[in-house]
Amino acid sequence: MAASSFDQTSALLLLPPPPSTSFEQFQQVYESLLSTVCLRLYQNLQGVNRTAILDIALALPGLHSLSRPRSQVFGSLQACLANLYRLLGVISVKKRIELDVPDGIDARIIFLDLDSVRSPPTDSSPGNSPIGPIVHLQTLARSSRLWNWIFYPDNHVGQTLATAFSSIYSQAKDPNAGDVHPISGVPKWTPSDALVTTEDTQEPISHYSVIVGGTFDHFHIGHKFLLTATALVLQPASPEQDRVLAVGVTGDDLLVNKKYAEFLESWDDRCRSVAGFLSAIMEFDPPTDSAASIKQVTRPGPNGKYMLVKVRPGLTMKLVQILDPFGPTITEENISALVVSKETRAGGTAINEERIKKGWKKLEVFEIDVLLMGGMPSQDVEDFASKLSSTEIRRRQMEMAKK
Repeated sequence: MAASSFDQTSALLLLPPPPSTSFEQFQQVYESLLSTVCLRLYQNLQGVNRTAILDIALALPGLHSLSRPRSQVFGSLQACLANLYRLLGVISVKKRIELDVPDGIDARIIFLDLDSVRSPPTDSSPGNSPIGPIVHLQTLARSSRLWNWIFYPDNHVGQTLATAFSSIYSQAKDPNAGDVHPISGVPKWTPSDALVTTEDTQEPISHYSVIVGGTFDHFHIGHKFLLTATALVLQPASPEQDRVLAVGVTGDDLLVNKKYAEFLESWDDRCRSVAGFLSAIMEFDPPTDSAASIKQVTRPGPNGKYMLVKVRPGLTMKLVQILDPFGPTITEENISALVVSKETRAGGTAINEERIKKGWKKLEVFEIDVLLMGGMPSQDVEDFASKLSSTEIRRRQMEMAKK
């Protein structure tokens, strides 16, 4: 599910660390680079009625201690995610580039462990590599993805990163895969070594069963941000304990009163979008005989309809049809973490109240930032908001159907 091939245009963009985690600094150092790459892909697409995949690998220092609870660095990493997805939205509006629709760009953001560039791990063989969305340089360079192009900024920090990547990629690349290309005319900057900060908690928890919920209709960058943040909470490895990333996907019956309901995607289609995206940001090992398997389950009772995706041994995605505000959070005690947005914060509080009534531990709740669009003309703000609204996407489909 995660690999790309040459029947679909695809590229990898290697991003060196930024000078700081502020959006203004992200925009200053990355906007021209990201704009150039997006325009190249977009112009290559015109008229083919397909999306172009853009994998964006943001290198960050301080990710090497993957055994520590990932929850401790959630705040820093979700802020970087928010900055990059927000910047993609800004560029899409300025350059009139469509996102996540035919003849548009399907961008996915992962984190590249910069410490693996400086000190390569002793064992990064398939099956031993960490799951995304945090990956080693070796895992990324040896993955089976057939990118048409690998781009990097043509400055000192970009050249250093590209040289390290190329030293592995040149030995492992498929003969049909693309080459590494510099993007000129980009700013010069000095990366910060203090981008990933550890949140002080009395007893940091390692989470092996996490959940997020949503409708996930007409998949867009807001969904990508939320799901990537959820994957960041999941602990990457434990020989004793399987990992489960659960996604509650609203059932069709609860959506009949939505605006433009006739243009809603089915539950199965929405689940496939979610599973495909999560596989794309989490699994980078080459395909094997034990590649991801998918199982559909329908049982009587609450939360009885679900899709199981076995990504690799010890890692399962569970996509559950939810027919109430709680879903599996009050039927599966072993779930320990919930990811919410500002809009669903109250739902997280209600869930924990119900768990307390049952004598269960509360879920640790992680909240993502809002993708804001300050400092732009009002029409551009509206254009960006429409890219984050499934309702607006359905409305546009209705208008197109009338033509």
